[in-house]
Amino acid sequence: MASKVTGNNDSDNTLESMKKGDANTNLEKHHPGEELDGLMSKNIDDFDKLSRSVLENDKETIDDGMMVNEGIDQGVGVFTPDLAMEKFVRDYKQAEKIYGEKLIRQLTGYDPNYVEKNINIPEFQRHLREKIQKNIEALQEKGLLDRRGVLTEKAFELASLTLYVEELDELQAKGLLGEKEHKRKSLYGEKGEIHDYHNHERYKDIAIKKSIKTSIKRGHKKLLKQDLKVFERESKGRINIIYAIDASGSMKGQKIKMAKKAGIALAYTALEKKDKVGLIIFGSEVETAVHPSDNFMHLVRKITKIRASRETDIAATIEKSVELFTERDCTNHLILLTDGLHTKGDPFKEVLPKVSMARDVGITVSVIGVNLEDDGEQLAKNIVDISEGRLYVVKDIEDIDGVVLQDYYSAIA
Repeated sequence: MASKVTGNNDSDNTLESMKKGDANTNLEKHHPGEELDGLMSKNIDDFDKLSRSVLENDKETIDDGMMVNEGIDQGVGVFTPDLAMEKFVRDYKQAEKIYGEKLIRQLTGYDPNYVEKNINIPEFQRHLREKIQKNIEALQEKGLLDRRGVLTEKAFELASLTLYVEELDELQAKGLLGEKEHKRKSLYGEKGEIHDYHNHERYKDIAIKKSIKTSIKRGHKKLLKQDLKVFERESKGRINIIYAIDASGSMKGQKIKMAKKAGIALAYTALEKKDKVGLIIFGSEVETAVHPSDNFMHLVRKITKIRASRETDIAATIEKSVELFTERDCTNHLILLTDGLHTKGDPFKEVLPKVSMARDVGITVSVIGVNLEDDGEQLAKNIVDISEGRLYVVKDIEDIDGVVLQDYYSAIA
């Protein structure tokens, strides 16, 4: 259950700016392939009602939003009692993989273990179908499902608001919200002040003449590590970030949910600092591509709609990022989140040339690998070595939002 965001009227102010940003969207600024969702401008009253209900911690509205989000994360496209019951009765274990335990609990009102134990009893089947039908009809009456049981645009708006508020609450609880103040520096900007070399700094930034002079002054016959001096890179200005989310089938469920929440955390934090955020959703192909933008709610809606399916094409994702990063006078950084190896063709032959192409035009790439196997981790290491980014291997998916923010702060530190 999401709790109400606390602290002055920050949430109300943020939502007001979100609405203004959406209403003033210039269509020409967006990628031709984007679909600009128009519900907020077409039916602002509905959005206001949903916003107030979520921010006022209305339990029923939040429960509905969480149920919609769970359905999206599990890849459930249609909600009908007949279809659900058919799957439960035919093979409950398989149905549980499709719907997930949380969604089964939300649809039926029962613990999944109780459903499994009693699913073969005819009386219970009839009762369960009635419960599911009642819950689905309630969602239809609220305008969250259409007559066919398909999620409506209003449902996606509610899911977006619920996910947004839930993630901000969690960021506050973790102490990750607004804690980082930074002086604008960049690994990729112009040479500035000189300082002592520290571990993990790039050798190409070493100030050779200054390091040699320091060594000579200290009477050293060889250039030692403690003699090294490094140029501090001064930022060229704004940073453009593209967050690329692996939406392959293995990300289904909790992993895709946490990846989405991390995207919301990144968008909220970066836009607050006047940077821009873009988005790539990829599976067997690039499914969604959004240019770096300052339109927060548009990004949130795109993130909310992500469904996991198919295999993984990392090469196409990196190639698409080159197309989306249209500004060359700023720092361009791609954050790639995946839980597996590139599965189309030879991963090393397909992916690494694309990484080199991206680096040639000034794009750096960090990889956040969720429980990567050895081959996947080796590919990730090669990607960040070529692109001068960073590699994070995540074992606990609850940490994804913190890791994504850590990489963003590293890019601007």
